[in-house]
Amino acid sequence: MDAVVECVPNISEGRDLDLINAVVEAANVVGCSVLSVEPDADYNRTVITMAGEPEAVAEAATLLSIEAIRRIDMRDHAGEHPRLGAVDVCPFIPIRGIDMEACAALASNVAQSVAEQSGAPTFLYGASATHPARAKLSHLRKGEYEGLQQRLDPGGTTPHTETRWPDFGPKSWNDTAAKSGGCTYGARPVLIAYNVNVPETNAHVAKLIGTIIRGSGRIVARNGNRTLRVKGMLHSVQGMGVTLEQHNMSQVSMNLTDADACGLLHAFETVKSLAADHGLEVTGSEIVGLVPLASMLEAGEWYAPEATTNEARVQAAIRGLGLDAFGPFDPNSRIIELALEEAIA
Repeated sequence: MDAVVECVPNISEGRDLDLINAVVEAANVVGCSVLSVEPDADYNRTVITMAGEPEAVAEAATLLSIEAIRRIDMRDHAGEHPRLGAVDVCPFIPIRGIDMEACAALASNVAQSVAEQSGAPTFLYGASATHPARAKLSHLRKGEYEGLQQRLDPGGTTPHTETRWPDFGPKSWNDTAAKSGGCTYGARPVLIAYNVNVPETNAHVAKLIGTIIRGSGRIVARNGNRTLRVKGMLHSVQGMGVTLEQHNMSQVSMNLTDADACGLLHAFETVKSLAADHGLEVTGSEIVGLVPLASMLEAGEWYAPEATTNEARVQAAIRGLGLDAFGPFDPNSRIIELALEEAIA
């Protein structure tokens, strides 16, 4: 392939495996390979990673989205992860032979096509955003699904008027919007979805750590309608603490938005250090979706400076970060470059 794009749809269903399989099957398009499917029952969310020729990936993302919107009813959805709609987010990421501008155009075309074919309201974010205030997913998703009706009602109001309306689809609340919620499409650089395990059941420490490390920081004081906020430790990290009831533990759940500035190693060791301040020893971590090879090698070089091959460094990273806490970590299917080699060979 001359050009390769990655797409990572996150659908708001992580428990009904038959539904998830049907949605993934809809993405069966020549020229696009599904690299991973990762359902999470606690988050009630599934992260799907696809890659291939740009137009094929765009077609697969459209078909997958329409099937997800058809099958998922957001009126019945509940989970630990923030979400706005059935296809909560669907980013396009340039991998090889394609730039961010082209990925942004792909995302916009898919969002428009999904809205036209399904009737769902769709939003654009990241490099596809139509206004600077719409670039951050957290801004578009503010109020989550439960706040979407107020945004779309004719008499509804929202303090964030620049992010109120969808880019495509209905701008009023109807049965279709109630079922689908808002679906979000965009283009962005490679992002690592990364969670560090904390041995507590109520996420108290995990939530504290999330506010300390995330780039947006935390509110430290309020005075009427005014707030005083301090920045967090890691400027390229989005973080929060969540409870994993099925595992009887908590996690610091993070998006590492610039792996060059803060990769797996710095995120893990920072959480580990802060948890130790509260007398807790982290119990490994997990990557959701795929990870760039460079971030694994950076960690491997730290944990095994004597390693002489990339394979040895990857294995050192798996051990040092505890990436096998929930099951074996297969580098060939979890590292972007290795998975792509197998998929497009």
